[in-house]
Amino acid sequence: MSTPVFENHYATLPAQFYTRLNPIPVASPALIKVNDALAQQMGLSSDWLRSDDGVAMLAGNHVPEGAAPLAQVYAGHQFGGWSPRLGDGRANLLGEVRGPDGQLWDIQLKGSGPTPYSRMGDGRAWLGPVLREYIVSEAMHALGVPTTRALAAVGTGETVLREAPFPGAILTRVAPSHIRVGTFQYFAAQQDHDALEALLNFAIARHYPELDQNDALGFLSAVTAAQAKLVAQWMGLGFIHGVMNTDNTHIGGITIDYGPCAFMDAYHSAMVFSSIDQFGRYAYQAQPEILVWNLAQLASSLLPQIDPDTHTAVKAAQEVLQGFGTAYTDAWKRVFFAKIGLHDGRTEDVALVQDLLLRMAENQADFTLTFRAMATGGPARDQFVDPTRFDDWAKDWHARLDGDVQTLMQTANPAFIPRNHRIEEAIQAAVQGDFAPFERLIHVLETPYTDQPDHSDLQTAPTKQQIVRQTFCGT
Repeated sequence: MSTPVFENHYATLPAQFYTRLNPIPVASPALIKVNDALAQQMGLSSDWLRSDDGVAMLAGNHVPEGAAPLAQVYAGHQFGGWSPRLGDGRANLLGEVRGPDGQLWDIQLKGSGPTPYSRMGDGRAWLGPVLREYIVSEAMHALGVPTTRALAAVGTGETVLREAPFPGAILTRVAPSHIRVGTFQYFAAQQDHDALEALLNFAIARHYPELDQNDALGFLSAVTAAQAKLVAQWMGLGFIHGVMNTDNTHIGGITIDYGPCAFMDAYHSAMVFSSIDQFGRYAYQAQPEILVWNLAQLASSLLPQIDPDTHTAVKAAQEVLQGFGTAYTDAWKRVFFAKIGLHDGRTEDVALVQDLLLRMAENQADFTLTFRAMATGGPARDQFVDPTRFDDWAKDWHARLDGDVQTLMQTANPAFIPRNHRIEEAIQAAVQGDFAPFERLIHVLETPYTDQPDHSDLQTAPTKQQIVRQTFCGT
């Protein structure tokens, strides 16, 4: 066993980027889960993470030698409204560790206590959101979607007050960085050009090392391409982020901040789960458009770095942003053509996909089960209130298929997703001290594209009594 060897690159940025502070110790830390596969990828000892010192680090009770704990500052547009100073209100970046492959990983504790950015909050997390983020972020990784990862979860032995008293917990989240669009917005709003340049070059080195330093336009183009691909993957899984604020938009093109997120059961393009998204700003169908809006805020922040002449900078940034539509459409077609088994999808096949989605919405067809049944030769028509609506569509679909398509379709259409009602069941059981449903769900979701007959109950759509209609942030 050995303690992590920390590097602290973010801590070398100027002081205005963060506040240096240690996590707030908790009463009685107890390990809930260690992600052994991820620990190995990061070059960490699972045995040490399970040791008393390891659990103390994961709980914020012990700062290992070499770590440089800090809370990052950033700004952001939240549901379209400008917040000039946000930041890590309940998170603490211990530092970075370098994996055997040379990749740097941020190690961040979520729920580690108040910071100067808490905005009157308690800085803590309760068990439910911690388990939700662990389950969903690890499922997203297994589904092939770029995402932050969950290294560990610990109980704190303390009570957290939300709408009721709940057991406290801390998530250890890891990522290549925690830099957001809102990080750039913070310094742009202050017209701190030196800080913007430092942040730009840090982000390039961390995420896009193929670019030259100070290449703001190349950086914007790279982020735009990464986000276009990411949101297309979300759409292909029926995933709804729920809080696509600019402070929740990662410049590396990875999914970050799993608050009121959800996967659709019955398909509907306007689906919303988040209890705080009262007007559907971040509905399923709105996600690509919102990404463009968020990227426009990044572009605005980068204008002084793109070109000293504002007119020239704006024109160049607009050209990059105008490319999002094509990049997203191309990514969407790759995702959905694979879902229906088209190796050689053509532009006219978009109408075929859209027709299927319309029929699914009209017939309350389950998004995941419909596509998985098509992939395995199962009765996809059974997902439709009027099965003939699928039959009519399938005639045109079969006419387009060429050769063996099942391998393509089965790798594009998961058998298992983290369904909302199963997550809630796991959380409710864990609150009562039973982590078996959580462990089972994590285990099954490690191989979501594989049929697992012994766990087929985790595939099924919810009954009317099990439907989860709203999800919550938990902050």
